[in-house]
Amino acid sequence: MRYIRYASIAIFAVALILIALANRGMVTVRLLPDEVASLAALNPSYEIPLFIVIFGGIVAGLIVGFIWEWIREAKERMAAARQAREMQQMRAEIRRLKGEKHQGKDEVLAILEEAS
Repeated sequence: MRYIRYASIAIFAVALILIALANRGMVTVRLLPDEVASLAALNPSYEIPLFIVIFGGIVAGLIVGFIWEWIREAKERMAAARQAREMQQMRAEIRRLKGEKHQGKDEVLAILEEAS
């Protein structure tokens, strides 16, 4: 199983390297569209290889997706935390009630009653 994982990682790495080599031409990336840049009186633009733009877009999409999913699952996390608190309260109540039931009795007899 370990070799399959290493082979998968190697194939993925080779694919990324091939994509980077095939897309190493320089492109101009502008942070603002021309119309907005003329209003703001600045037009920052950078010359970077195309594969960096591609990989950056993939990474940005993954980050946005992870954050979106984390926000979407907030209700489920709150419900699970509420259920865990309720479960803890119920367990404490059961321990308290069992202690009251066997109060004043012999410990050995109380243990035997709990087992049955």
